Amino acid sequence: MNGTVLLALVIGYLLGSIPFGLLLTRAAGKGDIRDVGSGNIGATNVLRTGSKGLAIATLLLDALKGAAAVVIAQKLWPDAVSFAAAGAMIGHLYPVWLRFKGGKGVATLLGVLAPLLPVAALVYAVVWVGLLLILRISSVAGMAAAASAPVTAAVLGDQALFPMLLGFALLVIWKHRENIGRLAKGEEPRLGSAK
Repeated sequence: MNGTVLLALVIGYLLGSIPFGLLLTRAAGKGDIRDVGSGNIGATNVLRTGSKGLAIATLLLDALKGAAAVVIAQKLWPDAVSFAAAGAMIGHLYPVWLRFKGGKGVATLLGVLAPLLPVAALVYAVVWVGLLLILRISSVAGMAAAASAPVTAAVLGDQALFPMLLGFALLVIWKHRENIGRLAKGEEPRLGSAK
């Protein structure tokens, strides 16, 4: 691993590991988001604090940090863009500052996709928002959106990005394993519920 690749990976990780959900809820006097609902630091759990504004801000900032990592690499180290993207995802999912207990990666993956493969980002957003509106089950919408990324790359014939996006999708699904268990039992909460 050369210096450029390592730098892109580290910067991606540092950006991705910023726990915006935790920082915003603390700054707003909502306490520790890890003590609320599912304990997750992402936008869906932030919504359980009763603040739609904080939830939207968390979603946007989690997406922005993923996009920032990719854009910085595109400008400075174009040969290491995939490493910056991977760093951002891993940083969000496993931030060292929170003992490697991070978010589930749905918003951050959208942010990574936006500059990396804009068509896939558009499909991702449509799948995510569409299923949220229809089913109101955040986990289903997020996992389906994540799965759409490698599918779109395959349809577009982007063989370079397909393996990485497949890996990201599998990571997002892995982080939703508890949700999958609740879905199987019919116990997964819908948006707007208390849990």
